[in-house]
This record gives sequence, C-alpha cells and structure tokens, in this order.
Amino acid sequence: MPEQLSQEQIKALQEKIKNMSPEELKEFQKKQCIFCQIISGKVQSKKVYEDGDAIAILDVNPANPGHMLIMPKEHYSIMPQMPDDEIGHIFMVAKALSNASLRALEVQGSNIIVANGVAAGQRAQHFMAHLIPRKENDGIEFQIPQKNISEEELQNIRTMLSKSLGTKAEEAKGKISPVSITPKGKRVVEAEFEENKESIKAKSKTKREVKNQKAKEEAKEQKKREIRENINLDDIAKVLGVK
Repeated sequence: MPEQLSQEQIKALQEKIKNMSPEELKEFQKKQCIFCQIISGKVQSKKVYEDGDAIAILDVNPANPGHMLIMPKEHYSIMPQMPDDEIGHIFMVAKALSNASLRALEVQGSNIIVANGVAAGQRAQHFMAHLIPRKENDGIEFQIPQKNISEEELQNIRTMLSKSLGTKAEEAKGKISPVSITPKGKRVVEAEFEENKESIKAKSKTKREVKNQKAKEEAKEQKKREIRENINLDDIAKVLGVK
C-alpha cells in the first residue's frame, strides 16, 4: 500500500506544482501518469492498435466486451491542450476500431465517449476516448436528462458562445456567421507595406516556411490515408481474440 502523504508534504507538493512552468508541469504529470507508462511499455496492456501518434488498449474493467481506450501517445490531460490534427487522428482511429468491432464482435453499434474534465466524469489524467461496443438489451443505459429552459436563457447562452468564438450570431437568419470556424488568432489581416531589402528577405523566408509546412501537412495526410486504407480488420479481430 502506498505511503500516505502528510498535510505538510501535500502543501509542499502543491506549492511546487504552482511554481512549475507549463513544460515542467507537463513532464511532472507525464511521470505520474499510468497511461504514459502503458504507452512506453513499462506497464503491460492488451494493445489493440498502435501507430506513431495513438494507441488503443482494451479496458481491464470494460462496460462491455471489447471496450477500448484510445489515447494520444503524447501526454495531454484534457482536449483543449491537444492540437487539432491530433484530435482528428484520435477520432479517425476510433472510426476504424468501431468498424472493426462491428465486424469482429458482431455488435450492432458503439458509443464513443470523451469525459473532458473532472466535472464531466474524467477520472484519468490522460486524455482518451472510450469506445464501447453495443448490443441490444446489453444492460448499459446512457440517460441524458432533458431540462426546460427559457427562450431568453437559450439566446443568452448562444450569444456568449458566439462571442467566445469571436463571431456574431445573425439574429434575422437564426444562424452563426460563417467566420465562426475561423479562430481569432488566425484571421488574415491584409496590410500594404513598402518593399525594401529586409521585407523581400522576410517574404522569401515566409515562402520557404509555407512550403515546408505544406510538405509536412501533405505527409500527415498521406499517413492518414495509409491508416484508412491499410488497417487490416482481420488482424484487429485476432488481437481482440475473435476466431
């Protein structure tokens, strides 16, 4: 049984954590994270899928047979910390494994669930998506309560969300402006400036950076295509123990 920390030790640890830089805090969390140890191979697991960025393992206390935990290999505590492409990759893997479970486990559907934050029921300190294969009458119930809310409160919530996104809700049309998909910091601001030697040099550097970034994005897209096209459902079924 692990030794209990005294109140003084807990306070000292809290103070240490409070004074850490974001990088130091992330490394500290990583060392304490059981799932990072699973990913590194220090702790054994029933691995179902792995690539350069993600891993999926069988839950040892499953809601249903074939319950999988899909995680990024990099340590992130919650979804807002994750880059967009990594979030997309996690759900691309979830799609492939959902399809595999439909075929291999002869289930009729699946729940793909993310508990994002303690208030949402997150218990692990490593971000993950749960994939739970489902059959009719399997005894699992996800009941979302339906509450009454006034039109005024709905409108206030809508206004606050659109403001947070840096957009404006179009009242007459009842929809959000198309710019809602553009994050605040990424809007293009056009400006005219006099071209001199320094500006030409800067533009040349920018072109190289854009070219390099484009090459990286193309490589990522190629990797995603390979994953989509080359996932062998039979192999996954064997790993899951299905004859």
